[in-house]
Amino acid sequence: MPSIESSGSVPPAEFRAALGQFASGIAIMSTLQDGVAHAMTANAFTSVSLDPPLVLVCVDKGVRMHAAVLDCGYWAVSVLAGDQQPIADRFARSGRDLYSQFDGIGTVPGPKTGCPLVTGALSWLECRTWATYDGGDHTIVVGEVLSLGPGDPTDSSALLYHSSHYRRLPES
Repeated sequence: MPSIESSGSVPPAEFRAALGQFASGIAIMSTLQDGVAHAMTANAFTSVSLDPPLVLVCVDKGVRMHAAVLDCGYWAVSVLAGDQQPIADRFARSGRDLYSQFDGIGTVPGPKTGCPLVTGALSWLECRTWATYDGGDHTIVVGEVLSLGPGDPTDSSALLYHSSHYRRLPES
């Protein structure tokens, strides 16, 4: 095996540009901390295992959602439909008011955790934190899926993120 020397730091702008070519789905992760709903837009979300059913989300250590999800231990994910870009935009903005962030957005409490699920989403999952791992400036949060279901989308196309822009995957 060849010896690979570290060439130093990869420039952040180049790293972001390269990874931006990978299209990803968009989801809203939500949790409850002391009865207060927290949420964030996530594109670093994926399945991990079928047995047991595990998924992961990467959460920035510098946002308030980080402490909330680690404190609670339960969370939900709503996979957004193509017409839900305004919801993705809202929960991607930092500094929004915690207590009014869900105003005007349809949600229902998850049947197992009570965490907010976005109505009109393509699907949803409720999770219990299974493990956490250091991921540099993020924490990788692995969750055991406790319940899930299809959403009730008015638009069955998927919302994607690619090359720093939202895109819609057409209905099949």
